Amino acid sequence: MKIAFIGGGNMAAALIAGLAGKVTPGANIHVVDPNAQALERLQREHGVTTAGAIDAAVTQGEVIVLAVKPQNMRDVTAVLQPLLAATSHQPLVVSIAAGIRARDLARWLGGYDAIVRCMPNTPALIGMGVTGMVAHDGVTAGQRTLADQVLQAVGTTLWLDDEALIDAVTAVSGSGPAYVFYFIEAMQQAGVELGLTAEQSLALAQATFTGAAQLAARSEEPVAVLRERVTSKGGTTHAALSSMEQGGVKAAIVTAVKAAAARGKELGDELGAQ
Repeated sequence: MKIAFIGGGNMAAALIAGLAGKVTPGANIHVVDPNAQALERLQREHGVTTAGAIDAAVTQGEVIVLAVKPQNMRDVTAVLQPLLAATSHQPLVVSIAAGIRARDLARWLGGYDAIVRCMPNTPALIGMGVTGMVAHDGVTAGQRTLADQVLQAVGTTLWLDDEALIDAVTAVSGSGPAYVFYFIEAMQQAGVELGLTAEQSLALAQATFTGAAQLAARSEEPVAVLRERVTSKGGTTHAALSSMEQGGVKAAIVTAVKAAAARGKELGDELGAQ
């Protein structure tokens, strides 16, 4: 696979680390970014080729990953569109930019429709991400496989039939790591207030989240059943969960995730109006 990245930030770097030398040689990966230091690091660590601006090399492979900030996407597509129009083949365009809908990206690219829109999350930085994906109309079965190869280099993938569901993916898994970190912060604070040191409390909270998540992933039973098994009536866990229920914690989390989804839709509307 020959693959080009437009953008060399954290998520692109994570993908490149997962791909180089495993899915494809580093020399088959071309990275474009105005940040010379980022390019030098990627070239040194993975043997990729680099450029400070979008050039014809980005369209010579099978896949182009758009890994730029959403507010910069319109300018990127203005440069990329004529290069795609001049190619004799049709590279797959994979967008990992939040909020940019595939139909708007296709419009900015002059009707180009070999596009897969993705929503990864930050655990991709350690190879444990999960990515929601949706294919635009012009994507072939072979190109879906290519998209899977790229994103599975940093975790698992989940294909959707309706792009509107990307807003839900954004709310649940895209923003989700922040919710987990927030809960860990709260557990750490509680531990400190109960007499543990900050280091002790953080270690306990982190290990608990890691272990519980792995248990849920490996178990064939619903998470509700796993929760019930830890909760003896009248015991300590029951006291904690009863307090959370009285405080409306679950309802607040559901409301928060819905707020994230609503904001994702708003961003799509705002960015698509360009």
